[in-house]
Amino acid sequence: MFGFPVKKDEKPLKKCCKVSADRLSFFPLVKPQNIEQIMIIAKNLVSREELASVRTPDATDSFTPIAHSFLVEQTLEALDRNGYSVTEEKHALARFGQRYFGGFQIAGPDINSSERKLVLGLRNSHDRTFAASICVGNRMIVCENLCFSSDIKLARRHTTNILRDIPRVLAEAIGRLLSHWTDMETRISRYQNTEIGFDQACALAVQLAEAKALPAREVFPVTQEWKSPRHPEFNTPTLWNLYNSVTENLKGSDLTKLPARTMVMQSIFDAMAGHSSVIEAEVVDVSELEMADA
Repeated sequence: MFGFPVKKDEKPLKKCCKVSADRLSFFPLVKPQNIEQIMIIAKNLVSREELASVRTPDATDSFTPIAHSFLVEQTLEALDRNGYSVTEEKHALARFGQRYFGGFQIAGPDINSSERKLVLGLRNSHDRTFAASICVGNRMIVCENLCFSSDIKLARRHTTNILRDIPRVLAEAIGRLLSHWTDMETRISRYQNTEIGFDQACALAVQLAEAKALPAREVFPVTQEWKSPRHPEFNTPTLWNLYNSVTENLKGSDLTKLPARTMVMQSIFDAMAGHSSVIEAEVVDVSELEMADA
């Protein structure tokens, strides 16, 4: 019923079909290699003004929705109070505006590196699929790969007190940004000094798929990326190369799952690299990895 127009005597193009509630989209089986370097890759990027126009559902006795724009405003205010500034921001919507993901590149005191940038992610849903949360992560400069090492729930679910509690929880999360930044520096060093062979890389990729940290269809592309990385900076037989091979192949995937996926990956890789995080680990909600793509 749906498909690409086919000329007479011409075979149909091979394609895979992915249906979202926003629109029907067809994606080629081969990923584009030269994607414009932006912080987050999503189908439905919107401006902050467009975000403010999204209608927030009425509250019920058991569920108090948060306006996406309210969450953004509260986060920006908390960052400003702590001496941080936003150098880049992107906003994405899914499911008719019911799900939101925002990325904010942060600058501030003692946040300096020629290889990576500090990034905050915000998640929010009006359809009860996941709780509002703030994610702390990194963006590698050479490849724009995005990963998160923390996903802090602003509330377990959207309870009646959530609007009152958000400023306090945001303040606590942003107060730990420097600790997350330095902890990631140690993690990267450990990964860079952990050599692995191709068989180990393949086994780890399969383990990630079994743990829902990597879609099964990406196992082969990840191993090929490890063998022949498109960025020469990662052309070493190390765990760091595999880490970036995974995040490279997670580009364009469901943003709402990205924090949980990269946190699960880090828990597996940390054990192999002997890294003990100084940050108290959050428990990953595995059910979020099993929900339908946004």
